[in-house]
Amino acid sequence: QVQLVESGGGLVQPGGSLRLSCTASGFTFRGTQMSWYRQGPGKERELVATITSPRMFTDYAETVKGRFTISRDDAINTIYLQMHNLIPEDTAVYYCKVVTGDYWGQGTQVTVSS
Repeated sequence: QVQLVESGGGLVQPGGSLRLSCTASGFTFRGTQMSWYRQGPGKERELVATITSPRMFTDYAETVKGRFTISRDDAINTIYLQMHNLIPEDTAVYYCKVVTGDYWGQGTQVTVSS
């Protein structure tokens, strides 16, 4: 079955950086569009970034553009979210998702606080 496992979350100070990873299994990863979503406390889940395969076209929410970078390595079925200049408003549980199916990981918590 489809499995998505996120990792890399944690507590970081404002202005800091983190890199999230999501490793996938149970489907043909190459050629499958993938996304990162997040859900902050008391907020709805929102789309953060998307990446296609194999051409790796990317798209970002306006709130993270210029600070976050989505990437992928199809050889190891993994997508990444490199986050820089983190702000408290980035605090959320981050999820990866298969764009064309209702498959989600368990999420990884990112907390930005001093």
